[in-house]
Amino acid sequence: MARPAWQDDLPEALAAARKASLPLLATGLRRSYGDTCLNPNGALLEMTSVDRAIFFDPDRLLLRAEAGISFDALLQMLIRRGFFLPVTPGTRFVTLGGAIANDVHGKNHHTAGTLGRWVRRIGLLRSDGTQLELTPQDNTGQFSATIGGLGLTGIITWAEIEVMRIESAIMDVENVPFANLDEFFQIARESEDMFDYTVSWIDCLAKGKELGRGLFTRGNHAQKGARLPSKADPKLNMPLNFPGFVLNRMSIGAFNRLYYWNGKRKAGRGTVPIHPFFYPLDAIGHWYRMYGRRGMYQYQSAVPPENERDATKAMLETISSAGEGSFLAVLKTFGSKPSPGMLSFPRPGTTLALDFPNRGASTLQLMDRLDAIVREAGGRLYPAKDGRMTGDMFRSGYPQWQDFAKYVDPNFQSHFWRRVVQ
Repeated sequence: MARPAWQDDLPEALAAARKASLPLLATGLRRSYGDTCLNPNGALLEMTSVDRAIFFDPDRLLLRAEAGISFDALLQMLIRRGFFLPVTPGTRFVTLGGAIANDVHGKNHHTAGTLGRWVRRIGLLRSDGTQLELTPQDNTGQFSATIGGLGLTGIITWAEIEVMRIESAIMDVENVPFANLDEFFQIARESEDMFDYTVSWIDCLAKGKELGRGLFTRGNHAQKGARLPSKADPKLNMPLNFPGFVLNRMSIGAFNRLYYWNGKRKAGRGTVPIHPFFYPLDAIGHWYRMYGRRGMYQYQSAVPPENERDATKAMLETISSAGEGSFLAVLKTFGSKPSPGMLSFPRPGTTLALDFPNRGASTLQLMDRLDAIVREAGGRLYPAKDGRMTGDMFRSGYPQWQDFAKYVDPNFQSHFWRRVVQ
């Protein structure tokens, strides 16, 4: 693994990696759940030291920074000045380059789209030493290939993004319980015009009339409140891996029932500090240890509007019947703003994200059944959270993959790309 110290070191580090005649891949904080950031038997370029802010223009709302800077560092700089990232995923521990390479989305997809829509310039270093500056006006296709391109088009060395103004580090939030899937879609439709941010937790083990019950959270940036964010360090820490028997149908079911009951009890309007609203899991250090040594699979799908209700219902029925539910289950509607990337995951419709404790063959068989539902509905899976998607599933979900392949740097590879294409 090569570890360049800053942007100007990248050509030398790249040349040294190429000299070894190994396939290359840049890597950041490695928060992807799957193998898009892995390159076994290849060379990794560690980008987390290439992490300097280059300039910030508050009047034009433009921020330029090196690709290895984390969202955590950017937020420390932005929030206290009255600004925020236009799009952010559910953790602040991702790099700017990694977020662009995965074209991340957040709770505000229906109003803002993906992060790629806010990227104004990208510095890209190809393996032959060519340095490119890409913009949305690029007519070669390289910009569209790099946004959501999983790091395969070269090294994103720096990026310039547009940020947004905020008045405080507080969120105005409303929590609304819903009794079933039909109520979810009704609340989601009602919320899109009034709230910038929407997301819901669902009880994926509920059945019958309660299938798809959950808690809908919607919010906006508060117009008044403290400018400085609350302390964002983890408040809890998982000291060790849970034994494998702890997470079972009974324990997850009990947790889901309690969580839903408590959410109904606390339903209503209130205010929440900005970090807990956007990054609840960041408050628990090493939270993934709750899944034990065998770990977990994350499964995230997106299905189009015309099939969203039936497909989501079929997936929840399949999960509930299998008894391999998740207590970290998220259901959200995507908006119609198009993603600029050829391989960008979000699309109009509904996305369902779940964590499954790894129970071996039974868990893999469950996800195979979910794949069939998603594919039948004309949907797709999220590469950033995948470690087992078949090549057929990938190609059916991403019809532009062959056009994208033309822009892949011939010396760049990842385990994911080899698995689904080669």
